[in-house]
Amino acid sequence: MRARYGVPLGITAAGAAGLLYSVGFEARSFRLRRVTVPVLPPGMRPLRVLQVSDIHMVSGQRKKQRWLRSLAGLRPDFVINTGDNLSDPEGVPEVLDALGPLMEFPGAYVFGSNDYYGPKPRNPARYLLEKAQGRHGLNGNPPVVGAIHNPWEDLRDGFDSAGWLNLTNVRGALKIDGLEIELTGLDDPHIKRDRYARVAGGPSDSADFSMGIAHAPYLRVLDAFTEDGYPLLLAGHTHGGQLCLPFYGAFVTNCDLDTDRVKGLSTHTAAGRTAYLHVSAGCGTNRYTPVRFACPPEATLLTLTGRE
Repeated sequence: MRARYGVPLGITAAGAAGLLYSVGFEARSFRLRRVTVPVLPPGMRPLRVLQVSDIHMVSGQRKKQRWLRSLAGLRPDFVINTGDNLSDPEGVPEVLDALGPLMEFPGAYVFGSNDYYGPKPRNPARYLLEKAQGRHGLNGNPPVVGAIHNPWEDLRDGFDSAGWLNLTNVRGALKIDGLEIELTGLDDPHIKRDRYARVAGGPSDSADFSMGIAHAPYLRVLDAFTEDGYPLLLAGHTHGGQLCLPFYGAFVTNCDLDTDRVKGLSTHTAAGRTAYLHVSAGCGTNRYTPVRFACPPEATLLTLTGRE
């Protein structure tokens, strides 16, 4: 009896324990990542940038809301929200409430696909299949039919009324202690809403510092920003792989970015130029796959310092 059933039962027990850990603990184990990026012009004072991403708010997620509110205690110079705030059409008031203290600081945002459309149940194995076939989002897949539309206009109005810049395929600028910080943003490349031609041309000569921002770090977007000379790029979307293998890392990125750069700080090179790239693993999950393993939810405080 032991020889016949012991191993399968042990595997089942281990799998159940892993599932309980990934749902009950790690998916709610919020972390702050701290990164220093030597990217500013020499002599410019350091800037502290808080990046929040992929909140995927579901109504009733009180612990996540408390943690997001607590981030205001970091006192950043400005905040960048890289999209996918929603995973529930009823979640807009709770997103705005949770981000309320952060909206007291200068900030800017782009949207992701989950701000526009509600999630549907999806087999996680499809991400592996799409990776093998080179298809991600609407980039190579058929158009979405019968999608749930989220009230993204209410989210936009809330951010705008707080003074955050809407970077939907536009350029914007923040004034920070007399410095002009240029922010060039794109709508979500994952669903082909990016229109780089509208913002092309590279950093403005009048800006003290410029950076590029998009929700999903597709290579065409990273290439365009880098070729135009932006020294720093921020993105989210990947969830850091969400389900990772210890000592190995992520299996998928849900875009055409390689898994070595699925989260954290790295570089991107195109046309002989190199930019720093920071990809946030985000602090939420799709409501139908509320699990994380070896990839805790996060926000990032980036300290920008002078170039050597």
